[in-house]
Amino acid sequence: MADSTQSSSTATLPTNGHDRDEDLEKENTFDPIDLPNGDLEKGKAEQQAPPAILDWDGPDDPDNPLNWPQWKRNFHVIPPAIISFAATLGSSIYAPAFPTIMEKWNVSSTVALLPLTLYVLALGFGPILAAPLSETYGRHVVYLSSAPLGALFTMGAGFSQNIQTLCILRFFSGLAFSPALAIGAGSIADVNKPEHRAVPSALYILSPFLGPALGPVIGAFVTVRKGWRWTQWTLIFFAIFAFILTIFARETHKSTILTRRAKRLGHPPPPSPFPNRSAKIRFLVTVTFIRPLNMLITEPIVAFLSIYVSFNFSVLFAFFAAFPYVFKSVYGFTTEQAGLVFLAIGVGSALAVPTVLACDFWLYQPKVREAKRNGGTGGVAPEYRLYPAMIGSFGLPIGLFWFAWTARSDVSWASPVVAAIPFAWGNLSIFIAAATYLIDAYQALNGASAVAANGLLRYTLGGVFPLFTLQMYRNLGIDWATSLLGFIAVALMPVPWVLFKFGKQIRKRSAYDMSNL
Repeated sequence: MADSTQSSSTATLPTNGHDRDEDLEKENTFDPIDLPNGDLEKGKAEQQAPPAILDWDGPDDPDNPLNWPQWKRNFHVIPPAIISFAATLGSSIYAPAFPTIMEKWNVSSTVALLPLTLYVLALGFGPILAAPLSETYGRHVVYLSSAPLGALFTMGAGFSQNIQTLCILRFFSGLAFSPALAIGAGSIADVNKPEHRAVPSALYILSPFLGPALGPVIGAFVTVRKGWRWTQWTLIFFAIFAFILTIFARETHKSTILTRRAKRLGHPPPPSPFPNRSAKIRFLVTVTFIRPLNMLITEPIVAFLSIYVSFNFSVLFAFFAAFPYVFKSVYGFTTEQAGLVFLAIGVGSALAVPTVLACDFWLYQPKVREAKRNGGTGGVAPEYRLYPAMIGSFGLPIGLFWFAWTARSDVSWASPVVAAIPFAWGNLSIFIAAATYLIDAYQALNGASAVAANGLLRYTLGGVFPLFTLQMYRNLGIDWATSLLGFIAVALMPVPWVLFKFGKQIRKRSAYDMSNL
């Protein structure tokens, strides 16, 4: 992702706090777990290595993924994109099948939606699992294990004979896919220089957002034509495809490559600031879990942005239950027709990417150039990353109120379908802006924790919302249930605007802000 100090780079689009693992490595001398100085020096002294293996041999080092041929670098974007797509596809592909589950096993709608909820909750563990795994074994091993493990649990879910088994296996399926989902953007940064990351980052970030849009479409057709079990088994084909591609991929993580090269040449590995592996794991858990929880409680910027983004995503997940109910009850749609409605979510998400890139080109980069002309390094206040969020904040209430008051029998079905487009556009625009803002404001280490905090809350609330959506729509009606969500969206609209105006003053009181801008 583009640093605020990189004036020539076009904004790249993060999905989590591990998009900047290389920066994290550079700054890991910060001591979040209070390692004694003696142990720290001991850890370094025991691993003295020749200077030549501490970094790349030079700008043309062939082992550096940035120096690979263009076709090879492009290829390494595909496996994480496919796995991320499969992971989020798995969250929504089940949605059209829950009425069948209700009837088959005689359970309530809330219980029938639990497999969806547990899967989404499991995805929230991605940063917690990804950090120690990728830092210890490299990214390639994570991809190689994530796809087949996710496929195995998904296969088991398809063979489930009761709701309890389905819930358990769906949870572990999401858990298996989650590490790959968390480190994908880091892989993009590994193989692309900042000035070349915009397009691959844009294509990658679409993958986990197209999953929720296409999942109900695929799920609806396979549920009707093949049965609910195929909502699980269809997911396996995407996982297998990703696994096959990953077999032909190589490791891209810098420290892993250097460590393996040192071992191959008979040198000790590059020095580590940690005296042992357990200290490193404690450090990574601090960055990805303990500190994020603390920042959610003590940092107003993290708290309010996380609440805003989490609510938006929760509404998206609530639509998994609401859309079929609305379009079947009001317009008499079939299961397959109701599934096609979700394509509007995909269209809106796709429109968010050029919006973010346009804001970067026309609004953010001029500030960078101005800062350089004034004798600076090109660094600008992180608040200038919030332009897409401010613009996108109008999309959510517009889409929700539009949907609320046109989803009725005397208005064409096309109107509420189109209403989903501005909602999805605003949702993704806000998410991307929030992630880049948190990283720029808190820098590598604390930024990773800030975005991890956002992800934990996002997946937790997103998993819970579908459980009460149907009851809310039945009791309040389509108009007022959706309007209630719209009023909350209006109440949260000022968040990016207030942070744009007062973010700098708030950051001055922060114990974590490291931007100095």
